[in-house]
Amino acid sequence: MKHWDIAGLDVAPRAPQVISTTGESRAIALELPAGERLQEHQVHERAWVLVTRGEVDVSSGEESVTAGPGHLLEFEPAERHELLARSDARLLLLLTPWPGEGHPNLTSQSRGA
Repeated sequence: MKHWDIAGLDVAPRAPQVISTTGESRAIALELPAGERLQEHQVHERAWVLVTRGEVDVSSGEESVTAGPGHLLEFEPAERHELLARSDARLLLLLTPWPGEGHPNLTSQSRGA
């Protein structure tokens, strides 16, 4: 068993901390200071974002939500989304499968070819 205290990790703003990577997934802790945003972006993988501290405004297409501690968001692969921190926020990002189809780190060897 592996385990982490997400709230207790020493994560600096603009320096995401990869806490686990396997052949199936990647977990990343992020610190987003109040007023800062993760500009609209997308990833190759399915993405789950768990807010562990603070409050963020999240938008994807026409939909938006304010999310606080315990709020879990799920994004489809290539779904564009943006986050804005209303207060200092700690986020846990889960990506699966890792790496996703089309990711630059995905080689023919890792695809099993």
